[in-house]
Amino acid sequence: MNISKQIALVTGANRGLGRHLANELLSRGAKVYAGARIPESIDLPGVIPLKLDIIDEKSVAAAAEAANDVTLLINNAGSSTGAALLDGDMEKIHLEMNTHYFGTLSMIRAFAPILETNGGGTILNILSVLSWFSSSGYGAYSAAKSAQWSLTNSFRLALGPKNIRVSGLHVGFMDTDMTANIQAPKVNPAEIARIAIDGIETDSFEIVADETSRKVLQNLSGGVSAVYPQLFSK
Repeated sequence: MNISKQIALVTGANRGLGRHLANELLSRGAKVYAGARIPESIDLPGVIPLKLDIIDEKSVAAAAEAANDVTLLINNAGSSTGAALLDGDMEKIHLEMNTHYFGTLSMIRAFAPILETNGGGTILNILSVLSWFSSSGYGAYSAAKSAQWSLTNSFRLALGPKNIRVSGLHVGFMDTDMTANIQAPKVNPAEIARIAIDGIETDSFEIVADETSRKVLQNLSGGVSAVYPQLFSK
C-alpha cells in the first residue's frame, strides 16, 4: 500500500498512540481524518478533526457520512479501566467490551462498504499483547482485547474477497497517559506508530511491535504451562 495515496481515519487521535499514528500518516503524505469525541481537543496541524464516539452508533454513522472517501481505517480508540472480572465494577467491564469490541465492530460495519466502494483498502485494529495473555489486574481489558482479536480474524475472512485487508497490531505497555500509573517498562508510542504504518505499507496481516509481544506469541504454542507458569509452581 502506498501511504501517500491513502485517505485515513484514525480513531482516538487526540492523544497517545492515536495522535502519533495520525502524525506518522501525515508525514508520509496521507490525508488524515482525526476522530475524537471532542474534536476541539485535536491539536495536530494538517489533520481534519472529526467528531466521533465509537460507542455511539449515531456518531459512527455521521462520521461515515462525513468521511466517505476513506481507504484506510485505524481503530485505535480505547479504554483501560483496570477492572477485574471476578469483583470489578460491571459498568467498567461493559465499557471495556463496548469500546474495544462493539465499538470496533460498529466502525468496521460502517466503513467497510465505504472502503469497498473506494476500490478496497486496509483496516488496522490496535490490539494488545493482552489479547493473547491475561493479567490479574487487567481482566476486563484482556477479555475485551481478546474479543477484538477474534473480531479481527473474522473480518479478515469476510473482507478479504472485497479487497479489504484487515491487520492487527500487538504491543505491550506504551508511554502514554493511559499507562501513567503503571510501573513497568514502556515503549515509545512514536516508534510504535512508525512500526504500525510500516506494517500497513508492506501489507502485513499481523504486526507484532515489541519484544514483549513477540515473547508471548512464541509462548502460545507451549500451552497454559508456557503462558502461565505460576500455575505450576506449587
